[in-house]
Amino acid sequence: MSDTSPWRAHILTLFPDMFPGPLGVSLVGTALTNKIWQLETTDLRDFGRGPHRAVDDRPAGGGAGMVMRADVLGPAIDQAKLSAAPDTPLLYLSPRGEPLTQKLVHELADGPGMIALAGRFEGVDERVIEGRGLREISIGDYILSGGELAAMVLMDAIVRLMPGVLGDPTSIINESFEHGLLEHPHYTRPREWEGRALPDVLLSGNHKKIADWRRAQAERLTQTRRPDIWNKSQKT
Repeated sequence: MSDTSPWRAHILTLFPDMFPGPLGVSLVGTALTNKIWQLETTDLRDFGRGPHRAVDDRPAGGGAGMVMRADVLGPAIDQAKLSAAPDTPLLYLSPRGEPLTQKLVHELADGPGMIALAGRFEGVDERVIEGRGLREISIGDYILSGGELAAMVLMDAIVRLMPGVLGDPTSIINESFEHGLLEHPHYTRPREWEGRALPDVLLSGNHKKIADWRRAQAERLTQTRRPDIWNKSQKT
């Protein structure tokens, strides 16, 4: 990310009124107000074809649903690129994309921003993905009505990493996925609640014992809940 230019997200969508939505509140919303990052939207309907500004058509070869047209999306992407940094990544939120990981979030946060296409209907014409070199990203193995919510998830994950967004920047260091483990359990007052006491080690004042306990708990949770992550961490 440039030292002078804020990180900039440009979303291509049929529903620009959905933004900023939840991105306009809490820490991420305050960061938007304080210009730590910028958000712009383009209404894809502005590039629609014909008197009805059509953005989709029937699938070639037949089948259910509708497909977003390449001759609508291509010009919209090209216009968005005109005001973006040359190395701004072009993304398409898609259930068949590469899984969104914390590593990828860091990669995107370190860049100048993103241009993201929020698809609808059955998807988009494959030729625009190929012709514009869109990088497909998935936020999980499930289907949404469109890519707008996925884009919001992606932006929230990115913006919270930026300097000045979180009150305590060190809180990021030991979060889930940062070191190949899920995060350890958290506790606070009261000392006892509904017959459940705080773990004794957390009251010991011994910082090394506390750190060792937290590490052991993180390993236990990762092994039992996400063996895929645990097995991967053991190979590296």
